[in-house]
Amino acid sequence: MSKMVKKITEGVCVTVEVFYRPEQSSPVNNSYMFAYRITIDNYSNIPVQLLRRSWFIVDSTLGLRTVEGEGVVGQTPILDANETFQYVSAANLRSDAGKMYGVYLFKNLYTNKEFEVIIPEFMLIAPFKAN
Repeated sequence: MSKMVKKITEGVCVTVEVFYRPEQSSPVNNSYMFAYRITIDNYSNIPVQLLRRSWFIVDSTLGLRTVEGEGVVGQTPILDANETFQYVSAANLRSDAGKMYGVYLFKNLYTNKEFEVIIPEFMLIAPFKAN
């Protein structure tokens, strides 16, 4: 079971779909693995490039941690008008419930102006927790 959230900022749409990974989790060891698929759609008529990411991961056991870095999955993709980029990544929590949200730093390739794109908040909840 997965759930999707979506947010559009300055013509760039970020959609997140989350999946709990029971085969990579070990509740007895307080390890809960979640995969998430990010789809980035450039709805603007301007080519843009994803430069950096800042993630905020809230774990009900560990609290808030921040992950920052260049690009995503080793890439700094360029999206022309109406192009889509998709990738899958994962997060490991120490509890069966948490959430993530963040921001991407993009560059308008016509003006070289940088701008932020919101990554919408999404919940990381093990399926057995929801019952």
